[in-house]
Amino acid sequence: MSVFFCLYSFCFALNAQQKTGNIVEYFGKEKVNDIEEGKLLHIFKTGLTLKLQNSGVNSSTFPKDPVFNKFLMNPEYTASKNKVFDVDFKGEELKWKPIKVDSTNSFRDRNLRSSYLYLTYKSNTEKVVLFEASGHTLALINGYPHEGDYYDYGWSLIPIKLKKGTNVFVLKVGRFPRIRARLIEPKTAVQLTARDLTLPDILIEEPKDYLAAVRVVNATENWIKNYKIISKIDGKTKETKIQNLPPLSVQKVAYTIAHVADTSKLGRIEMTLNLSNGNQIVDTKTTTNIRVKSKYKKHKRTFISKIDGSVQYYSIAPTTQKNQDSLAMFLSVHGASVKAENQANAYKQKDWGNVIAPTNRRPFGFAWEDWGRLDALEVLAEAKRIYKPDEKRIYLTGHSMGGHGTWYLGATYPDKFAALGPCAGYPDLLLYRDRISNRILQMSESQKKRLGITPKVLERMLMRQEPTAVENMITRAGTPSRTLELIRNYLHHGIYIYHGEKDNVVPTAIARDMRERLGKFHSDFTYYEYPEGTHWYGDHSMDWQPIFDMFKNRTIKDDKDIDELEFYTGSPGVSAKSHFISIYQQEEVFKISSFKFLKDKNYTITTNNVAVLKVEFSKLKDTISSLVLDGKTIKIDSGATMFFKKRNGEWQVTSKPDLKEKGPHRNGGFKDAFRNNVVLVYGTKGTNVENKWYYNRALFDAEKFWYRANGNVEMIPDTDFSLKEYADRNVVLYGNKDNNTAWNKLLKESPIKVMNNAIDFDGRTITGSNWGMYFIVPRTDSNKASVGVVTATGETGMKAAYANHYLVNGTTFPDVLLFDAEVLKDGVAEVKCAGFFGNDWSVKHGDFEWK
Repeated sequence: MSVFFCLYSFCFALNAQQKTGNIVEYFGKEKVNDIEEGKLLHIFKTGLTLKLQNSGVNSSTFPKDPVFNKFLMNPEYTASKNKVFDVDFKGEELKWKPIKVDSTNSFRDRNLRSSYLYLTYKSNTEKVVLFEASGHTLALINGYPHEGDYYDYGWSLIPIKLKKGTNVFVLKVGRFPRIRARLIEPKTAVQLTARDLTLPDILIEEPKDYLAAVRVVNATENWIKNYKIISKIDGKTKETKIQNLPPLSVQKVAYTIAHVADTSKLGRIEMTLNLSNGNQIVDTKTTTNIRVKSKYKKHKRTFISKIDGSVQYYSIAPTTQKNQDSLAMFLSVHGASVKAENQANAYKQKDWGNVIAPTNRRPFGFAWEDWGRLDALEVLAEAKRIYKPDEKRIYLTGHSMGGHGTWYLGATYPDKFAALGPCAGYPDLLLYRDRISNRILQMSESQKKRLGITPKVLERMLMRQEPTAVENMITRAGTPSRTLELIRNYLHHGIYIYHGEKDNVVPTAIARDMRERLGKFHSDFTYYEYPEGTHWYGDHSMDWQPIFDMFKNRTIKDDKDIDELEFYTGSPGVSAKSHFISIYQQEEVFKISSFKFLKDKNYTITTNNVAVLKVEFSKLKDTISSLVLDGKTIKIDSGATMFFKKRNGEWQVTSKPDLKEKGPHRNGGFKDAFRNNVVLVYGTKGTNVENKWYYNRALFDAEKFWYRANGNVEMIPDTDFSLKEYADRNVVLYGNKDNNTAWNKLLKESPIKVMNNAIDFDGRTITGSNWGMYFIVPRTDSNKASVGVVTATGETGMKAAYANHYLVNGTTFPDVLLFDAEVLKDGVAEVKCAGFFGNDWSVKHGDFEWK
């Protein structure tokens, strides 16, 4: 997706929502302004800006970044007033321009969009401070990347060691044309911060320990170990040992809270947190944000995520029935910038089911894809464990981005839901992008001018180049997100499409397009446009009674009652099954695979792009003795689970594939490394430059996963890694064979080996210090864990691999990507190899494209 289109659509959506008011917590409403972590040392009041007009479609996976390229590859480069940075495609000089803060001490100017902000601070000594900025997507601080605060929450605190002399901060401006930047002298070396708490509601009726999370600031250059958090509430204390804290970092750690049983304490209650080093209390925080509630009222619950061990929350609008078992369950996925808590609060409590609202990991999160998808699945499983619903009566609905989540999750996991209710939603991000681009074309000249879209810019934006084979391979990694390719999976559901008649955020034309598409093959859907409705017109924009009336008349079929079944997937690692049939392996990975099942006198299955098929005949309760599979009759045991493998174009009965091969448990795409309680392992055996870079590179990923995914990824040096202590956990390794000692423990059998100045790509040798690489392989000591590798052959290759767009939704990363140092300047054109390993995780049986 074009960076311009992405920013424009989100800004447009926000503005439209703010005009009418809804359940969105608007940006800035809860922004942190006060400083409790220390003394204000410096406010950045002057700086330089450089505006780069985005001209054309820029790869979201490898976007061009000439400014960061300049500062990374040429550390001596400095900006100055009116200094020419480059000449743009219109032949105009791009110059650094001075800028000052306004009365709120914020840099604020419409021209800041698509800009960079250059700041400097001269320090008389070396010292550790906290850099606090908001409104930026990311920052380079003295040459090292750090996550930004693009939602302008005021959450960002980055401990840095100032060097004596001039310190340089380069900030990339976020979705709003405003940035604030300050330096704070920390009050203590290690402390708690109340910025971004995750808190449960304590439920009177449920006596147990409760999970919460708080961020701990380590403003030292040493590891902090054996610290504890002591919570005190209603006279009860709980002690929790926290994880080790890396130097100069902020980690969001889990702790426990005691139960409150006194009904007179219903409402907000004071809780005190003490941070202890084992000998003394080093910091104390008191909060009144925690609530004591009844489980029969709307509330929040927390749990430990299996993705990264972090504490996540979800919200519930519980049924009005006291006996909550065996009722319906409605999974409701929220829109962009909507909190899960507000999502649940928008629903009236139902007398026949519980409304469950997951977070998508953040109010924006991942558009219900990637880790947002995993969060929805985790919350659904956790809510089913607690509420024990009728498994046949699980439903899915959502509004706006949650409408997209409904279309996407419903197509991806069709046997999990009896019916869908997408409200004001778009089925596919690419379709939404195209609609936004068409709206730009339809704008008046004055509107285009206001957005800086001149005829020349528009011409460049509309340029389309035929993608190369390498680019197509990268795009292929996004196949599981192509919802419209999975459209026939909607045959599993009843569907109620609900949209405002005059929605200008998610254009009504998108809903009408889905009505037309479904009308060609689907016989069980309802379409309704709310008269004069815009994007949001009150809680009934999603809590619409006819949707729930339709839900009430739909149930998930029992396997034994299914006579016909279709299923489509882009990857078994994302979605492998429907009911009793699983696509276990693909012939061509990350391309659409499908099966069609028909039960008549025999079982008949026809497949497309399937290498291994799993069928659980025991679930059907029939005594049929044969299966016709792609025209071949095969004898079966109707009481068994059987696997079928295609060899030389012929189907044969086979045993369950070895878990060392690809399958639903581990199928790749580089992003898949960041789950399964992932741990980040950085190299320490290189030069000082390498060691510092790989440490900061791992820290950058940890920062981004916190900000984007409310995450808490453990981070350790290679010298602390052992196969036994971190058994069955995913690992992301930073460094190469020469500088990371965990390489030989984890990657001895890897077909790709990266060393200083060379890569061995399954026998093909590539030399030079300029190569960067991302790839994923299985942990050979585990049947489920993977190893992701962020690596390079030298210093320039390391810097080329600075970006972590793989932690952003809408980006596509196959199993392997090889690129050189020019990738920051020229983008995806400088990717030299992209591809997928075979089902046996080999290069030989894989699919790779080289430039």
